[in-house]
Amino acid sequence: MTGAAKNPFEDLMKLGNEWARAMSPTIEPGNPSAVENMWPTMPKEAMEAFFGRTLNPEGLNAKTKLLLTLMGLTVMGAHAEAQIRMTVRHARAAGATDQEINETIAMSGMFGGAPALAKAMQLASEARESEKEK
Repeated sequence: MTGAAKNPFEDLMKLGNEWARAMSPTIEPGNPSAVENMWPTMPKEAMEAFFGRTLNPEGLNAKTKLLLTLMGLTVMGAHAEAQIRMTVRHARAAGATDQEINETIAMSGMFGGAPALAKAMQLASEARESEKEK
């Protein structure tokens, strides 16, 4: 063997950064918030059509599915920061109230722990603030 072992993810990260820059030249490599900001929040009607009861009229509505998604992402903690902010934005667009979002995160803390709960609350606040700025 010659030299140090190559990081198997190095090429993958390089390709991912090149792809992101091709989509938007202003993207900073490795900055998930830059990609997150490119993803618009869907209107409530679109959210319900894609994630709600369209294919399963007896199933869960989009708001409920997004709150369940938020619960899972909260338990994941810091591994899902961008996804938590995006899910909060989409849940609000689907009709979830701040109280429902906060309760979902609080329930998640029972499974993911206090640090995950605190981080998700911070990210939810950031998502709400970014909506106000627009």
